[in-house]
Amino acid sequence: MRHKRATPNRSFRVADQIQRDVAELIRELKDPRIGMVTISGVDVTPDYAHAKVYFSVLVGDAAECETALNEAAGFLRNGLFKRLAIHTVPTLHFHFDRTTERAADLSALINQANASRAKDSED
Repeated sequence: MRHKRATPNRSFRVADQIQRDVAELIRELKDPRIGMVTISGVDVTPDYAHAKVYFSVLVGDAAECETALNEAAGFLRNGLFKRLAIHTVPTLHFHFDRTTERAADLSALINQANASRAKDSED
């Protein structure tokens, strides 16, 4: 008889649920340092002890927001205890996700290159 092993999809489901729940819980925070935040992803360790929560900021200072979110991590984790039906609720670690920032920079560079190419072809 084979032992039933944890399904590999479970960690993805847990991460996805944490992402949705944390996004909702953040709206309840009254800290002015936390601007318009989007949770862009969650990585959970295999033992569910820790979760890296990646976020981007539409309005607000990213560094201040990261500090405020990490200060509120305990409160947010307590909120997850009430929502998640899992034995171990991970400790949350917030990290600013620079992906959108880099995408905007790349887009600006591409536009710049296209503009100079168009100018060169006119000359």
